[in-house]
Amino acid sequence: MPKKINLDIAEVENREQRLGTIIAWSGTASELHKQSNFEARGCGGGPGKGGCQLCELEGPFTQGSVCSEQMVECQAGHVRDAVLIQHAPIGCGAGQVPYNSIYRNGLAMRGHPVENIHCITTNLLENDLVFGASDKLRQSIDDAVARYRPKAVFLSSSCATGIIGEDMESVAKEKEEQYGIPVIPLACEGFRSKHWSTGFDAVQHGILRQIVKRNPQKQEDLINVINLWGSDVFTPMLANLNLRVNYVIDLASVDDLAQLSSAAATVGFCYTLSSYMAAALEQHFGVPEIKAPMPYGFVGTDAWLREIGKVTHREALAEKYIASEHARVAPRIAELKEKLKGIKGYVATGSAYSHALIQVLRELGVQVDGSLVFHHDPVYDSGDVREDSLGHLTENYGDVKHFQVSNRQQYQLYGFLQQVKPDFLLIRHNGLAPLASRLGIPAAPLGDEHIAIGYQGIINLGESILDILAHKKFHDDIKKHIKLPYKKWWLDQKDPYILARHPELIDD
Repeated sequence: MPKKINLDIAEVENREQRLGTIIAWSGTASELHKQSNFEARGCGGGPGKGGCQLCELEGPFTQGSVCSEQMVECQAGHVRDAVLIQHAPIGCGAGQVPYNSIYRNGLAMRGHPVENIHCITTNLLENDLVFGASDKLRQSIDDAVARYRPKAVFLSSSCATGIIGEDMESVAKEKEEQYGIPVIPLACEGFRSKHWSTGFDAVQHGILRQIVKRNPQKQEDLINVINLWGSDVFTPMLANLNLRVNYVIDLASVDDLAQLSSAAATVGFCYTLSSYMAAALEQHFGVPEIKAPMPYGFVGTDAWLREIGKVTHREALAEKYIASEHARVAPRIAELKEKLKGIKGYVATGSAYSHALIQVLRELGVQVDGSLVFHHDPVYDSGDVREDSLGHLTENYGDVKHFQVSNRQQYQLYGFLQQVKPDFLLIRHNGLAPLASRLGIPAAPLGDEHIAIGYQGIINLGESILDILAHKKFHDDIKKHIKLPYKKWWLDQKDPYILARHPELIDD
């Protein structure tokens, strides 16, 4: 059995320790799956406990990435009637600008009143780092409560507060007693974990500890959907099974978060995001996690719906919906496959999400010879093999020859794309997209992460690909008139990981 998640401590265990997460690797998808040994790890053989150790490539430098605090910013900062206080220098709050835009767009897509994020920073200065800033944090909490009247206050740590050992827990406890609302410290210093996904876990850990109701009234028709800020595709899907949706964490209210424990089951659009909270809800609150492949492509969506039907005792409704949707989408998917014949695609996204998108592309007949994932979790928190997303991909849709794990290192992307020379790129984190454009490769920035979910998602993704391929000439023109920002020596390298394998080359 996998180790039970510990909610008695304030700090979440990072992914490297809990799951064996890595951020650099190169090979085939099947090789990575074999080395990950999901089944052994899921039975309790985690890192150092009988499960294999993945051989991680460690480069001599990092060109750019994201940190755990930024993920807290986009999760806790997007709870509608709460406030996030970043106990940090003001530079750590730079992400508030794009996340405010994402928040407003998300609210509009979901039909909520549009507003700005409730996210502030304590603006730590040099003196604060020398003498401490607990009083500054207290004042910020007082100001936030006076200004917003929130139902909860989240406090995010930063590298600066971690270095000086700021005692946020004591301040949070003091202010929680004063105001009678949850004041939740989140340990998310950028150096705490080598991958930003630990920031997702930090927010979920705090919510589980201090917001989720103990001993709630159960709602047999309510399904928790752990997601980001995408369009509402789960409500119409699950309505066919007479189920209601509780979207968390982004765009949720504090009351939505509190009722997580009253739901009949929990699902997610991506195991990278949902693994921790879904497992903890089952272990501590008795809310079953739907253990099935993610709902992408026919195979995954069929299995996902059948497992929901089984857990919620709606098997007949699930089968009826599956049959009707297969019949509905088949003609259009056949048309799309004909139009996409001979097209090569590439996927560059988060880990489990990339596995899912490759499945949908192959449903459409698109050739996928390569993919970049920003990290790799050898196992997820439930340990159940039905959630082995990489294994599901290789078993049902075949291998991926050039499967790369790289923590958003743009200098490596050039080599990855040269290996497979795709016609288009699917990407979620748009910082890599301009390089693809310079190579004449159009990119579909998947701002709505729900675009490929379910049966309609196969059609949605296919039509999006046709749209970006229609602009191929524009990207070819860009390629003709630009110069890449790399020396010829690097452009001539065949191994994008040569600096990881031979760091001495940096000195040469």
